[in-house]
Amino acid sequence: MKHLIKILFFFFWSTIFFAQQQTYQFINYNSNKLHFDKHSRNFLNLYKKMSELKNKNSKPIVVAHIGGSHVQGGAWTNTFHANLQNNFKTNGGGYFIFPFQMIKTNSPSYINTKTTGKWAKCRCVTKGFCLPLGMSGYSAKTNDSANSFTIYITKFASCKTFNTIKVYHNFNPSFEFNPIKKGDISIERINKITDGYTEFKLSLPTDSLAFELIRKDTVQKDFILYGFSLENKTNTGFYLATLGANGASSSSFLRCNYFESQLKTIMPDLVVISLGVNDTQSKNFESVDYIENYDSLITKIKNVNPNVSILLTTTTDNYIRRKTSNKRSISAQAAMFELMTKHHIAVWDMFEFMGGYKSIYKWYKAGLASRDKVHFNNKGYTIMGDYMYKALIQSYNNNTKK
Repeated sequence: MKHLIKILFFFFWSTIFFAQQQTYQFINYNSNKLHFDKHSRNFLNLYKKMSELKNKNSKPIVVAHIGGSHVQGGAWTNTFHANLQNNFKTNGGGYFIFPFQMIKTNSPSYINTKTTGKWAKCRCVTKGFCLPLGMSGYSAKTNDSANSFTIYITKFASCKTFNTIKVYHNFNPSFEFNPIKKGDISIERINKITDGYTEFKLSLPTDSLAFELIRKDTVQKDFILYGFSLENKTNTGFYLATLGANGASSSSFLRCNYFESQLKTIMPDLVVISLGVNDTQSKNFESVDYIENYDSLITKIKNVNPNVSILLTTTTDNYIRRKTSNKRSISAQAAMFELMTKHHIAVWDMFEFMGGYKSIYKWYKAGLASRDKVHFNNKGYTIMGDYMYKALIQSYNNNTKK
């Protein structure tokens, strides 16, 4: 059995290595760069922080990635994050993550969650929409009399341990939850009600922690979880917030009533926004509405941090119902550059990098995308993460040399 596990582990990493090394004729590698408006002051500030981090003289740099299923699956974002950690030789930082597995949906490979209870989900897409919602686009609620939940960092993470965990929840007095003692680790609890989370400081780093949840009465229904912040404060590094919700469109995160207040608690330095596939799948898609939604989302993000660097990724090429090439992606691509100029932000043109219109079929035939010709597989998302990182680091190198 151990021999089989070793073989499977080797196959997984060799597949990723192969994806990094192999080149494909249909991919437009020459287009792999960041596009800027004439004003790029915020990115210069980000690059200064990255240089300070390289010299170990900086707090963690916080990266938030907002999107739909491309982001929720985690492979794209995790590859981008791992490259940053490796390049800057850091292993601290941490993660903001929603407990996807507790509501029986797909989760990034670097985090695992388990529970003994039943949880109902709310999410920010029209189908199944309900409130309240946090910055991840999800919430999970339970009314069980007794419940437990555990969060783990897996071997696929680049930040392996944490010594602080923040549990984002609704402070319902009808429920009591506490960490379950783990070995010799002592735990200090701080309730930060105005910030919407309870912070637990650990005396020793760990890769997992379990909690016990008990309902004390029925006065107020439902204990609600919005996510976890796992932080390694012993070492510096890149902190990654995965804010992806399957089916999300450009308007989805505008429905999250705690989006700004929770985003402020992590104070992002770089926000990547990758929304648009679900917009362009609709026959009612209008570029003007798409831009208006992005305007509102960008405004919310800048309200949290006026100095944040924002990177828009153009919509990936896709098919409608597996049969029809989606021309609306071309309009969505143009919208990103209009927003770039309007808000003085940056664009990574994933649509052009892929090979442009109808390129998703070539990715599919090459074994990089799914049969639906919308989503990618692990190899495809790894390529996306690698080359988005290369575009950022090239811009960083060019500007820091000057």
